[in-house]
Amino acid sequence: MSTYPRAGFLAIELDGAGWAGADITRAVLAAESAGFHAATFTDAPAPGRANALHRAAFAGPLTRSIALVPEVDTVYTEPFHISTQLASLDYVSGGRAGWIVTAAESPEAAAAVGRPSGTGGALGQEAAASIEVSRRLWDSWEDGAVIRDVATGRYIDVGKLHYVDFVTPADFAGAGYSVKGPSIIPRPLQGQLPVLVPASLLGEVPADAVDGVLVSAPAAELLVAEVRDVRARVGAAVAVIAELDVVLDARGQAAGSRVAAFDGGRAAFAGTADALTDVLESLLAEADGVRLHPVSLFVDLEELGRLVLPELRRRGALRARVQDGTFRDLLGLDRSASRYATSTAAPAGAGK
Repeated sequence: MSTYPRAGFLAIELDGAGWAGADITRAVLAAESAGFHAATFTDAPAPGRANALHRAAFAGPLTRSIALVPEVDTVYTEPFHISTQLASLDYVSGGRAGWIVTAAESPEAAAAVGRPSGTGGALGQEAAASIEVSRRLWDSWEDGAVIRDVATGRYIDVGKLHYVDFVTPADFAGAGYSVKGPSIIPRPLQGQLPVLVPASLLGEVPADAVDGVLVSAPAAELLVAEVRDVRARVGAAVAVIAELDVVLDARGQAAGSRVAAFDGGRAAFAGTADALTDVLESLLAEADGVRLHPVSLFVDLEELGRLVLPELRRRGALRARVQDGTFRDLLGLDRSASRYATSTAAPAGAGK
């Protein structure tokens, strides 16, 4: 059960940082310095571009307090690989990793892996199955499974490794599969990484399988109502995070003159830093957090860090950063024990 503080948190999407390591470094350090609680990484495949998880992993050793939350596809990525790569990110970041689950129709991605493109409810089923597989694999190593006993030459307590024995349900729309386990990586530092899903996946993905829901609306004036609706569906134990495109008056230019194109599917704000602060204060009174999508990352990030976040903190609408904490700490989530901790059966042939 999560226990959210009254003040909310802010995340920022860093897709506008580009692909180069120097640009990612500049962006994530600027976001952390500005006081953002989390940085997210959109996964839009392009030739020569590192995927979202790789960019987040690059940022891990550079940062200290900001959570790093990449989008990872669940339709065309093997669940075992998703689980192990995210566990690795948790180690690289010192326990600040999370996962935004995506499941979109993509004929191009399907062709790249040689399978039919998923559609409709099948996408949600793929997402739900990948979440369940990942959670089981993260639990497949109990805490304390790695012992590193030099005197005896024992590295692993095999009694604390477990099969996960996952099989897709009989009504699974995609190609069925099974996962035996255990994972090839010890349990993540957080035990379980926080899992966030867009509200569109709720239904196929049960609310008790996730830690946060990303809420969009076609217009800013509809966003609070959407947040309240999702809150009523998922309850208080799941974080509700509003999505907002942002462009600010900056560097002598009015926001209106700087708008090239908003996403179209998200609520959008264009105006002054003072007006945005009022909007965010209202949103944070309803939502646990807000994820901002700046139209021009480095320009808008400068204004956000200089004017918006300090004022939100002065008003008490924004919580303090969690220094040397985990993403679960930010969300008010306790660290749970492995679901297999009461089991005594060890996988046959597990190494030492």
